[in-house]
Amino acid sequence: MTTLEKTPSMASPNTTWTRDSILEHMTTNDVRFLRLQFTDILGTNKNVEVPASQFEKALDGEIMFDGSSVEGFTRIEESDMLLKPNYESYSIDPWDTCGVHSDNHGKVAFIICDVYNSDNSAFAGCPRGILRKVTGWAAEMGYAMNAGPEAEFFLFNTTEDGAATTETHDSAGYFDLAPIDLGEECRREITIALEKLGFEIEASHHEVAPGQHEIDFKYDEALLTADRLTNFKFVVRRVARDMGLHATFMPKPIFGQNGSGMHVHQSLFQDGNNVFYKEGAEHDGISDLMRWYIGGLLKHARALVAVTNPTVNSFKRLVPGYEAPTHLAWSMKNRSPLIRIPDRRGIGTRLELRMPDPSCNPYLAFAVMLAAGLDGIKNKIEPPEPVTGNVYSMSNRERSRLKIKSLPGDLGEALDALEKDDVIKDALGEHAYGQFITAKRAEWQEYIANVHQWELDRYLTSM
Repeated sequence: MTTLEKTPSMASPNTTWTRDSILEHMTTNDVRFLRLQFTDILGTNKNVEVPASQFEKALDGEIMFDGSSVEGFTRIEESDMLLKPNYESYSIDPWDTCGVHSDNHGKVAFIICDVYNSDNSAFAGCPRGILRKVTGWAAEMGYAMNAGPEAEFFLFNTTEDGAATTETHDSAGYFDLAPIDLGEECRREITIALEKLGFEIEASHHEVAPGQHEIDFKYDEALLTADRLTNFKFVVRRVARDMGLHATFMPKPIFGQNGSGMHVHQSLFQDGNNVFYKEGAEHDGISDLMRWYIGGLLKHARALVAVTNPTVNSFKRLVPGYEAPTHLAWSMKNRSPLIRIPDRRGIGTRLELRMPDPSCNPYLAFAVMLAAGLDGIKNKIEPPEPVTGNVYSMSNRERSRLKIKSLPGDLGEALDALEKDDVIKDALGEHAYGQFITAKRAEWQEYIANVHQWELDRYLTSM
């Protein structure tokens, strides 16, 4: 088991990094390798690692890689791509050393990169670049998006040879304590590692299902939060592995138990002020801008869910009976609709979009959510009145009377909705949209053509 302790080698989270200060920091702190990180279209973390001899070249954005081998990037005849580092994301791994004989190998640092074409032009399919594009649209309107995701995950036992299982190592439930909750030691180690990377951890706790956990970190500007979320998932998996466990962000790994969601709290700021709040406004201080933003999310929800919940398994979480939202409504306090407005007002006024799950690419997910909300503001899309009753327990007639529609029932239906939504397609851009649809259509077709164990158990001997 790996135990992490704070070390003086880490700079303050508020450090403003430059090329030269990073080079100096790596030299001073015996950094031997630098990991250049990025994500593919589907949100999988990727990296190219370089030794100390290549640090200057890497920080100048001159490291090239084969983009044709990465999901959703380029064709083989135009495969050379560049990694341009975002200096602000630089940090040293919380595992201070590298290698089996780590005393001799020095430390490992990492930096998050944007993907560029070989001619130094921005690559249209770079997920980080797509989010930057959409946050640029918001900036043109005078707004900055803040986001705070709550990414749940499961911790499972592994076999003697390290293979993942779906056997949980505890039988605890929501907010339970040890000894029932056997995950608290792992959560503490994860928290220590994240704090070393500059995260401000707000809370950690056991979730509803056995083996299910949540660690919350403070909200921030959307692009920075998406960067942190990619690192969060890496750290969770790494710490779990070091403790002999398997961490998964799969939305619904166990039938009959709650799945893992990633509720995303979001707000818009202008000149340091939260524009979602207006003192004395109808609906307890909710501004017109916030109401229209909600209207945009509800209008585009059936399409953007293909991006925020992008797997076949995602839709096995989005079913009635497991606290996951399935209907397009909003509420001031009620947790059954798609959107909930937490009680806090003033600078903390925000909405909570409850359908996303942690299998998504955070850059693309934040981009399409923001694009939908901005469309609501630009076109002053009025949402229906907030729902006070439990949407889950309403009859179809009641929901029809209130004009409450439902999310798509599966990935195929969600992709159909995405193909018809120009706002979400425009946010993704032609390249990323085309690659995403192609990959997800193939995934859906493979799934529906496969014969699953449930079918064999149900039909093999009865027909």
